[in-house]
Amino acid sequence: MASDKLRIYKKPKLSSPRVLLGFSGWMDGGEVSTGTIKCLIEKLGAQRFAEIGPEGFYINNFPGSMEITALFRPHTKIKKGLIVSYEMVTNVFFYNQKSNLILFLGKEPNLRWREFADCIFSLCSEFGVKMIYFIGSVAGLVPHTREPRIFCSVSDAKLKETFQRYGVKFTDYEGPASIVTYLTVNSSERDLSMASLVATIPAYVQGNNPKCIEAVTRRLASILGLRIKLDDLQDISDEFEKRLSDVVQEQPELANTICKLEENYDNEVFDSEMGDLKKWLERQGVRLD
Repeated sequence: MASDKLRIYKKPKLSSPRVLLGFSGWMDGGEVSTGTIKCLIEKLGAQRFAEIGPEGFYINNFPGSMEITALFRPHTKIKKGLIVSYEMVTNVFFYNQKSNLILFLGKEPNLRWREFADCIFSLCSEFGVKMIYFIGSVAGLVPHTREPRIFCSVSDAKLKETFQRYGVKFTDYEGPASIVTYLTVNSSERDLSMASLVATIPAYVQGNNPKCIEAVTRRLASILGLRIKLDDLQDISDEFEKRLSDVVQEQPELANTICKLEENYDNEVFDSEMGDLKKWLERQGVRLD
């Protein structure tokens, strides 16, 4: 049972909608998780209709260095002695009736994961949701000149066949878990299915990554069957890649490393995703090694 933290202030007419989650925090490298959700909210004209109150879910005052404590404290802006803005955490649900989609944009909670998850599950129950998706991103050995790889984990093995068709790889991982793992593990108890899609993005690129946001948004739109135009994102992506490549060329050691990443990436793609073509070429007497 959800706590009073879940506030639904509008009940749109949706028919077993899908839910797409995006969290800032651990799995938001390049701001791809939150950036993709923001992009889809804008492209779909999605409207706010519910939220999870932040009280009790977050640590605002964490001891340690300035670099560490800054990750936990609310963000503020002061100009000429006046406080212009003071931003507390928000966890907001949006909906788009045409695509039958609910989008969530929030921050991974530090505390009381069960109660936070119950808020999400209760909203799913309220609107007859059967499928939850998460989109996230982590740093990896991917060159900025190539598509980010997308790895998937699912709540039920039966879902794997579906996602194989979209060219994703299935995750092999052992280590610290996130709220997304908690949601995935517990979704089946609520008669829900869940898939986590995590993009690996260039580890050497810091901050917002428009190229990866565009690539992930495009892949996700295909998976969800969304008809949206992304030409403007493509233009921004191309310009971002060009500027980044110009900077890289001024640093020979980094440029050499990226060339090796490109070679490894292309070899892996060809071996794993174009294996049949490689075998056919070899039968014709054309070897590629």
